[in-house]
Amino acid sequence: MEYRQLGHSGLRVSALTLGTMTFGGRGGFSAVGATDVQGARRQLDRCLDAGINLIDTADVYSGGFAEEITGEIITGRRDSLLLSTKVRMAMGPGPNDAGLSRQHIIAGCEASLRRLGTDHIDIYHVHEWDGQTRLEETLSALDSLVAAGKVRYLAASNYAGWQLMKALAIADARGYERFAAHQVYYSLEARDAEYELLPLAVDQGLGILVWSPLAGGLVSGKYRRNASPSEGTRQVSGTWNEPPVRNQEKLYDTVDVLVDIAAGRAGVSPAQVALAWLLGRPAVTSLIVGARTDEQLRDNLAAADLTLTADEREALDKVSAPELVYPHWHQLATAKDRLGAADLALLGQHLRSE
Repeated sequence: MEYRQLGHSGLRVSALTLGTMTFGGRGGFSAVGATDVQGARRQLDRCLDAGINLIDTADVYSGGFAEEITGEIITGRRDSLLLSTKVRMAMGPGPNDAGLSRQHIIAGCEASLRRLGTDHIDIYHVHEWDGQTRLEETLSALDSLVAAGKVRYLAASNYAGWQLMKALAIADARGYERFAAHQVYYSLEARDAEYELLPLAVDQGLGILVWSPLAGGLVSGKYRRNASPSEGTRQVSGTWNEPPVRNQEKLYDTVDVLVDIAAGRAGVSPAQVALAWLLGRPAVTSLIVGARTDEQLRDNLAAADLTLTADEREALDKVSAPELVYPHWHQLATAKDRLGAADLALLGQHLRSE
């Protein structure tokens, strides 16, 4: 297992992270999975054997039950693990049970610590943007948790580029602890993060943690053109909304290339190829992999040892490339003589194809 530095922080995390959204199966999360304590412990054992040192969870997963399960399975081995959890989503019916106010952040952190059975959180994420709370209030509250020793590192998740940059600027101006990482949706099915978020991460020294790197299984090789997926998988349909599929034909074209590359390598699956491609992208630190079954987890873990050739990467880049929106197409045409490392996170692949 490779260990990567989380942005400009001194923390080193495994290239793959164990995700826990499948833990518990309560409420709406039953559609994702229903891993019980025994199954979760088995998954953690396998991940530890593979060298994974980070577990990612959130207070909202199964209404806190995923955190409780996580807390139970790490008993006796907390010191060898890093824990990541999140705050922002609604955890009750009250007016202060959601958002990124000082009240909800501090109460949410204390509740997560109790459910996890630990005295500190290694990486604490704000799970989503809150446009009704001043960033100064949010960042001040997070900074106080770091100062109190309850949180070691801060991160954002699902922020737009301007929102993240504004937060970093305020933290720097006020002397608050700044975000070390940004957790984003990024996959071969949807490369939207390349427009602003990856370049921003390169420029500002943030680590990228990727959620749903297989696009909910859409790029695992199970979904093929003119073929029905196997029993137990989720169908591609107009009702699928996370992640949304905007171009189904492009998705199938991408999966075709994944399948072809995997077929040319002994014992390699399309899912492993998709994960290996992400691990080679700029600023990407770790991929969060969760699984309904032990077999899925075993397959995903093998991606950590897979290195793609330049030709394989180029084929995947080409078939899944995002269209250049303004101002990126203009910069490609008129600014390519003076592009920096952050610019190349998006434009580099287009320069190579010219």
